[in-house]
Amino acid sequence: MNDIDSIAVPETTLIKDVHKLVASYPRVPITVDCVIFGFDENELKVLLIRSDLEIYKDKWSLLGDFAADNEELTDAAYRVLQQRTGMTNVYLEEVKTFSNPHRHPGGRVLTVAYCSLLNIEHHQLKRMDNELHWHKVQGLTNMAFDHKEIIDECYHWLQKRIMEHPLGFNLLPDKFSLRELQNLYEAILNVKLDRRNFRKKFFAMDLLIDTGEYEDDVPHRPGRLYKFDFKKYECSKRKWSGIDF
Repeated sequence: MNDIDSIAVPETTLIKDVHKLVASYPRVPITVDCVIFGFDENELKVLLIRSDLEIYKDKWSLLGDFAADNEELTDAAYRVLQQRTGMTNVYLEEVKTFSNPHRHPGGRVLTVAYCSLLNIEHHQLKRMDNELHWHKVQGLTNMAFDHKEIIDECYHWLQKRIMEHPLGFNLLPDKFSLRELQNLYEAILNVKLDRRNFRKKFFAMDLLIDTGEYEDDVPHRPGRLYKFDFKKYECSKRKWSGIDF
């Protein structure tokens, strides 16, 4: 090895070279959009606000914003949710990146969609700016940007997730009837399920605890009340093969 080969390149020079390389890359803004689904009154709903852009005046929009240069995308999503709604105890899951070059009127903007499913009764909105409120998922129109497409994609993701994992039980009271359970799945899957087949499937999973209690103050014949056995599920979830109606 000669003297020239043994000369180390200063770290500051390497960093400058990296900065020059990065500066030559295309600059594409990145945003996050939060698709917050809620279950209420046997209906699946999504949280929307009025768009504050003049080009989309009177149109409905998801909760979103640009991610700062020094901000993790997940952190940006939680920031947007907290700033827009005041809610802090909501779990978000990354679903998909939307990259159509023409999805934003200002030029190319990438957006990463984050999704959540919650019980509306347990998550009160603390801020109501821009007419923030819940909308029925079925029949949504008059959306800004490509937000209808984003909602549709996240809805399909949710339908798949609820068949693979028992997350729907978090939307029910601690004690629930099989009627309430079936209403939940029908609302999210947007299908009418056979009552006998539905009950047979869930009893076969052996994850329901019969409380020995019945519904009260209902306009129909009171049904038995059950609880979901979360402890048993945790012990057997590796064997969980999902739900197939």
